[in-house]
Amino acid sequence: MKLFSVFKYIKGYWGYAGLNIFFNILFSIFSVVSLALVIPFMDLLFKSSTADYLVMLDAGKPVFDPAHAVEFVKGMFNYNMAELIVHSGKAEALFFICVVVFILTLFKNLFRYLAMYFLAPIRNGVVRDLRNKLLKKSLNLPLSYYSNERKGDIMSRMTSDVQEIEWSIMQTLELIFREPLIIIISLIMMISISGYLTLYVFLFLPVAGLIVAIIGKSLKRSASRSKEILGRLFNILEETLGGLKVIKAFTGEKYVQRKFEETNETFYRESVSVYRKTDLTSPISETVVVGILMMILFIGGKMVISNDTVLSAAAFIGYFAMASQIVPPIKQITLAYNNIQKGVASEERINKILHAESDILETPTPTEIKTLLNQIEFRNVSFAYTKGDAGYVLKDINLSIPKGKTIALVGQSGSGKTTLCDMIARFYDADAGEILFDNLNIKQTSLKSLRDMLGMVSQEPVLFNDSVFNNIAFGLENISEQQVMEAAKIANAHDFIVAMPEGYMTNIGDRGAKLSGGQRQRISIARAVLKNPPVLILDEATSALDSENERLVQDALQKLMKDRTTVVIAHRLSTIINADEIVVMERGQIIERGTHKQLLDQKGTYHKLYEMQALK
Repeated sequence: MKLFSVFKYIKGYWGYAGLNIFFNILFSIFSVVSLALVIPFMDLLFKSSTADYLVMLDAGKPVFDPAHAVEFVKGMFNYNMAELIVHSGKAEALFFICVVVFILTLFKNLFRYLAMYFLAPIRNGVVRDLRNKLLKKSLNLPLSYYSNERKGDIMSRMTSDVQEIEWSIMQTLELIFREPLIIIISLIMMISISGYLTLYVFLFLPVAGLIVAIIGKSLKRSASRSKEILGRLFNILEETLGGLKVIKAFTGEKYVQRKFEETNETFYRESVSVYRKTDLTSPISETVVVGILMMILFIGGKMVISNDTVLSAAAFIGYFAMASQIVPPIKQITLAYNNIQKGVASEERINKILHAESDILETPTPTEIKTLLNQIEFRNVSFAYTKGDAGYVLKDINLSIPKGKTIALVGQSGSGKTTLCDMIARFYDADAGEILFDNLNIKQTSLKSLRDMLGMVSQEPVLFNDSVFNNIAFGLENISEQQVMEAAKIANAHDFIVAMPEGYMTNIGDRGAKLSGGQRQRISIARAVLKNPPVLILDEATSALDSENERLVQDALQKLMKDRTTVVIAHRLSTIINADEIVVMERGQIIERGTHKQLLDQKGTYHKLYEMQALK
């Protein structure tokens, strides 16, 4: 049942849940019992003589009968009260009732606190576990998944949707165990006082439940739409903060502001709808229940006025007090039901991530690869982001990358160079053909061992809002400062790092915003140097740099490439003249290959690219 599907998140917290349920049960019992003492209190006021109590004493102590446990408890209490009143007087009995009510109320609130005390680890623990699962799943999903999803929507699911699950779990525990228990115990006590009056309650109470169910179903749909719009809002915000330079440079502030405000307005309208539906159920259910109570008040009052011996005035007042006790739990149940419906809507959104299927899978017994002995080979490889011949990014690629050699990939944007390199790391899997490490299909290897073999330096270095040290040592454990410094020296980064305020412990800001382009790239190279991979992939690592930085970075790259198998994606042909082989790509196919001299002699596409860059 979807309504209680959030229970699966409590796995591992059943000890806390059991204690929460236990103390909620005690709270419910003490709530009703403390209220039941209204009847003997009213009897003290209404009965002027002790004769009535002498009759109770003459009847003797009641005998316990499992089939009439409630009557036995009532009888024992009445007998002891009669004994107290006869021997000590009404004032003593009144004092006794007041003390008992105070003690029962004290315990009732203590049990309520203890129930919430043991609920806190469940609420926060589930939120922690869910966010951990979501991030782990997000890290394991292939890159292709994110081409169809908005970052902002994923962020929304990891924040607001997870928060809804927290509320849903809390409300579900109360909906099942606390509030219904108060209602059930109250109804049992009411039946013991007057089954006739309670029959009316049973007849009309489902009306409130039906109204709540109808509104709750509509609420779930509205909550789901609201979360989707919030995801779009988060996405606009994430894109705005990430692209402020472009927005300002192209004076796009008004466009972005208008787009944000329109989405925000839509979210506002949906949120208003959600709140209105949420707020509607409580007053409607309360009105229906109060209507039932007024009917009971009228019928019961007539019975008392007509001197019906079945129902005394004190018993009726106690009955009505207990019937009134049903109103707060029903209001809480309606509120809980609405929160659970919103939680179910959030759960469905979260499950889209948790249950998303990855097409990059390991075999049950993957092979660990430690080093490259001979070559990496592309054998008849074809790949498309969108399936079908028209969408092929790579077509029938056959390419060998021998150990220790440098292979350069050149061609116009969109020719498939970056995709080819991404497939070596299994960011994507081939639709046809196979990629081999020393004649072993990479689909048969473990992803970790495969990627441990690779070092990547991209055109746009990816750095984190952390220290220089942690950015260089990223992904590695037990790394000393000396090792990081040695890697930075090879990458020509040591001098500018030690000149920073806190040296290697200096925070470089969001995406390395405190550094220049050349400095960011050299830290990225230092990261690859420290990893010391046997296979290196360089994706236009110098194309965005000025001449001075290009010289420093190129020098660092030459040191990094030494004695390594290297695949270079090059925009500036001057950087790959000495490559062992240059592969020219066009529309996902290899059209030329050879050394720099051989390709110039062919007078083909490479020669044209060479001349366009005015190289001599």
